[in-house]
Amino acid sequence: MTEERQPFKRSRRAAEVVGFGIDRTAHAADELRAEWPVLRMENLDTDLPLPPEAIPETVAGLERPASNSWLPFTGDMDLRAAIADFTAARTGHRYDPEREVVVTSGGTSAILDVLLATVDPGDEVLLTDPTYAGIVNRVRLAGGTPSFVPYRVEDGEWRLDLDAFEAVARRRPAIAVLMSPSMPSGAVLTPEEWAAVCDLLSEHEVPLLYDAAMERLLFDGRPLVHPLHHDGMAERTVVVGSLSKEHRMIGWRVGWVAGPAAVVESVGWMHVYNTTMPTAISRFAAAAVLRGDQGHVDRCVDELSRRRDLILDALGGWPVIRPGGGWSLLVDAIALGTTPAELSRGLLERAAIAATPMLGWGGEVADRHVRLVFSAESTERLATFPERLAAYGNSPRSAAT
Repeated sequence: MTEERQPFKRSRRAAEVVGFGIDRTAHAADELRAEWPVLRMENLDTDLPLPPEAIPETVAGLERPASNSWLPFTGDMDLRAAIADFTAARTGHRYDPEREVVVTSGGTSAILDVLLATVDPGDEVLLTDPTYAGIVNRVRLAGGTPSFVPYRVEDGEWRLDLDAFEAVARRRPAIAVLMSPSMPSGAVLTPEEWAAVCDLLSEHEVPLLYDAAMERLLFDGRPLVHPLHHDGMAERTVVVGSLSKEHRMIGWRVGWVAGPAAVVESVGWMHVYNTTMPTAISRFAAAAVLRGDQGHVDRCVDELSRRRDLILDALGGWPVIRPGGGWSLLVDAIALGTTPAELSRGLLERAAIAATPMLGWGGEVADRHVRLVFSAESTERLATFPERLAAYGNSPRSAAT
């Protein structure tokens, strides 16, 4: 019997793109029937409250014709001005709303637009290990080749391997992509690490794509350090922002790119010919939220910090790395004598905890770990962690064998 010929060939870039693992874990969690309700810690949804302006401004905007318009393709000027003001308040650098800001359909859409505007097929792109799989695979979609700089564990927290960073930067990749706090690890770059990173990028003339989506979700009183605080970085940095993390407005799909006019113009065309327009119905709420009182962010940080600490206490004795920010943390499955896939399956089947294996989320570091997200589960539900872990096994190593 001859093999049936398929009418469509599969592109090389498609062959290199792999799945998140989130969808498989979520499906298994949906199907599970267990003693406890499943703790949904596999995805970045959140139960934290929305900013106070989000819903009323969205509802009010429904009556406006601009909420059902194709135009303007790169975002209305009022929202772009709000983004410029919002960024200036934390960086001291104000972008020109007309020439240096583009509104996109979410932050990851913005990242792909930047990569398409700056990366040629075969170009090297510097990423950290771990990195959000959605970024890794967008690098591949743009034709780039990821080069991973590992995070190392020091004193129970993540520290960037600056020697490895310098080695990749010396090769002058097309762009470096950094996020702090980083997904999925919760790694936060220290002021000293940011200074070293910016010096190396400047020395080797490497541009930076900085994903600012979580930059205020900082624990333990850590300061917000921004690359634009460093001399010479404004001209070599594009900032990608989003309302999905700090502001929890996942379904509004509002992101943006801010940076030097020449690259932002190219980013704008990538956006137009990819999605045509931002999410018009979100424009009025987005501007109001960015101009509104930001105290809700601090309140959410306090709640996320409580959830993190509750999980860390429950996982005492486990090889878990303390996140400095964000809303997820990683457990080292290999250190438990198992694999990420086996640990994920065991946590779900024995303890009704849905957790995602990090395969495809970087290199050797990511491939050791399982991610636990704490943005969508209350402290009351997380308080059942000790009982669940007892069902998983009396000690992590014995449970894994």
